[in-house]
Amino acid sequence: MVGALASARLCQSFGAEFRLGGIAWERYPIDPYPGPRSIDQIVGGTPLGPAAVLADENTTTPDGVPFAESRMAAFICSDTLLLDIGGGPAAVADAIAGAAAKLDCDLCLLVDVGGDVLAHGDEAGLASPLCDAVMLAAGAKLSGEMPTVAAVYGAGCDGELTPAEVLDRIAELGRAGALLGAWGLTPAVADQLEAAAEAVPTEASLMGVRCARGETGRVKIRGGRRTVELTPIGALTFFFDPLIALERTAPLARAVAGAESLDAAQSALAAAGVRTELDLERERAAKATGAAPSDSG
Repeated sequence: MVGALASARLCQSFGAEFRLGGIAWERYPIDPYPGPRSIDQIVGGTPLGPAAVLADENTTTPDGVPFAESRMAAFICSDTLLLDIGGGPAAVADAIAGAAAKLDCDLCLLVDVGGDVLAHGDEAGLASPLCDAVMLAAGAKLSGEMPTVAAVYGAGCDGELTPAEVLDRIAELGRAGALLGAWGLTPAVADQLEAAAEAVPTEASLMGVRCARGETGRVKIRGGRRTVELTPIGALTFFFDPLIALERTAPLARAVAGAESLDAAQSALAAAGVRTELDLERERAAKATGAAPSDSG
């Protein structure tokens, strides 16, 4: 949500209004429920279809945990879109298209923080490929219905792919004809993101702010479990065509494109030998309860 705010402010500088949105899937330390929340686990807000809710600052999980989108709604004083991704890429694309029509939006911009959306699956630090793959595949489907752009903010700032690996993937986009351009954080927007990060707890998006202010070197995040290399490219957002990316440079999104559920997408990545954030969360939940990990959500 915080990384997406950077691109929202860019759109606003061109005179466009924006609606921020995100996935109903909080990081495990915030919401220990394993996996994303379904539409019937979103409390409050205004339904916009079978897989989308317009969230306000009071929208929570059944356990009363505010979503990042709820916190952002309070910060920007504007409701945000909250998506259920359980139905897989096609259902997500339909949900975004339906919400866009109701909210009078004519462009969808899908923002990933860190660059792991472009992963090949064999990167040593890759930890959360599932949601990104589903959303990029959804973006490729959505591009047939409305203008859709994908983006990477804060290359390497989530401690998964390194900056060098992200730049390699960006170069692949360029060779494929998918790269659309790039934009760097301005001091004013960096200040806004820093303030937003106080309302919506995030380390990765804040690393981009530190990069914009000239910090370099290696720093620890995630309680010391991950290391981020701060470089000037962390202050950039790279924009690209999601359909060309899926077809030419994004094998994980391509693997899940036909999945009719999140579990089917998970199985597709498992078949390719790729562990995901859902594996990790289910293992943590099983350990906490003493039960065997479940294969389905």
